[in-house]
Amino acid sequence: MPFLQEQDNGFTLAIQVQPKASKARLAGILGHALKVCVTAPPVDGKANTAIIAFFAKLFHVPKSAITVISGHQGRRKRLAVIGLAAARAREIIGPAGDGRHA
Repeated sequence: MPFLQEQDNGFTLAIQVQPKASKARLAGILGHALKVCVTAPPVDGKANTAIIAFFAKLFHVPKSAITVISGHQGRRKRLAVIGLAAARAREIIGPAGDGRHA
């Protein structure tokens, strides 16, 4: 999973966001990023807030454990997630992140 890089106390995650989707979900791999659909529009930080909430629920971590570290106003973003091992995140992402499902 080239989109997930292990760090000392967690990992970073490269994502490609599709805002205003009908349903929040993982949608496979797009280039070197995990594609994520969120229902929020890309205005006033609403999509970023939705992304943080989505991954907090997916990874069972508090929202405060997830930070958008780059791409605040673009569709390509990098998140930092603390308090969860990269290996566990790979298990949680599972088939949605192996490129077989879109």
